[in-house]
Amino acid sequence: MTNTETKAKYFVHESSYVDQPCEIGEGTSIWHFSHIMKDCKIGKGCKIGQNVVISPQAFIGNNVKIQNNVSIYSGVVLEDDVFCGPSMVFTNVFNPRSAYPRNTMDDYLKTVVRKGASIGANATIVCGNEIGQHAFIGAGSVVTKNIPAYALVYGNPAKIAGWVCECGCKLEFNNNQASCSDCSKEYTKSDNLIERTK
Repeated sequence: MTNTETKAKYFVHESSYVDQPCEIGEGTSIWHFSHIMKDCKIGKGCKIGQNVVISPQAFIGNNVKIQNNVSIYSGVVLEDDVFCGPSMVFTNVFNPRSAYPRNTMDDYLKTVVRKGASIGANATIVCGNEIGQHAFIGAGSVVTKNIPAYALVYGNPAKIAGWVCECGCKLEFNNNQASCSDCSKEYTKSDNLIERTK
């Protein structure tokens, strides 16, 4: 692929590095001082901020926004429409030791962030967990277990504090039914499972 073809497909700031081979989708922007490592996959229309590192075999879907100072380590999967706030942290090894290196793919625990989820600034996601679709992780939270779809969580460790619509507004349930005051989407709740009904 020529430089002209590359620039037509996606944008990379001149201060950033893109190792080959890797996959980067059309319309994606990679900004200052970032490093895209080989064998990762980045979808279409993504916005990758300043000082971002994306490690080998990380997977990033379409329309993902990764703010400044975020590292996406091997074993992390971000589905479409995920938002990663500034300086939030993923881990990929559960029990790291400097004297006992754990640096192969067999050592890395998979972390999955489902479609439409948002992770606030300075949050930490402990590896091996899954964040459900459209969940909202509050700024500074520490996620130590799986988070269900549409959950609003915050704190250390992060706990469920409510539920949010796909548009990001908080839902108010009455008799296990809720309608978003902003976009009118409707939901049903059963235990800690939320389902969109309309």
